[in-house]
Amino acid sequence: MIVLPDFNFGLRSEQLQIYVATNPVDFRRGHDGLAATVQQELGADPFCGSVFVFRSKRGDRIKILFWDGTGLVLLYKRLEGGNFVWPSVRDGIMRLSRGQFEALFEGLDWRRLHATTAKRPRIAS
Repeated sequence: MIVLPDFNFGLRSEQLQIYVATNPVDFRRGHDGLAATVQQELGADPFCGSVFVFRSKRGDRIKILFWDGTGLVLLYKRLEGGNFVWPSVRDGIMRLSRGQFEALFEGLDWRRLHATTAKRPRIAS
């Protein structure tokens, strides 16, 4: 079994920033090409510790780029027998929660995941 790297880098899940490039990219791009895409097209810093997710035109492939403190890491996954559930195609970037990202990576419909918020109790009983 392959275990995904810990994308938290010592941060709580809500502090981790995961971004999806909503427009498909040329999947011939590697580390440097995707880092340039992050800077030039998305207006972000590829070396900030955030996770950047890219989609293929067919929607069955995913590339994940992040800086681990020592270098750029690039993960590539091809989903067998289907497509990933992607946001609508448009120029730009959107943010996902850790749970939504994990669902996307597994090929599940991440749009059905919603975090619940609880009202903070005033008194402990």
